[in-house]
Amino acid sequence: MEKVSVKVCLGTTCFVMGSANLQELIDIVPRKYGDKVDVSGVPCLGLCATDWEFSKAPYVKVNNDVIKEATVEKVIAAIDAKLLKKV
Repeated sequence: MEKVSVKVCLGTTCFVMGSANLQELIDIVPRKYGDKVDVSGVPCLGLCATDWEFSKAPYVKVNNDVIKEATVEKVIAAIDAKLLKKV
């Protein structure tokens, strides 16, 4: 089974808009999913630059799906959906 990849944007805008709060995923995800999910922080996903005026930071990518205004709950729901599709 291929791992689900979670990339948390740690660029300035995302960090200020709340990605710092997403760091708890580093603790939650391994306990909940074991080695089925890989979580990492990335310097910048470049997503807020595409439409700065309507930025929905912080951004997280779960595989190739972008989560806007990401929260721990939204990311967990996206991971659950990906894992359910793979079963």
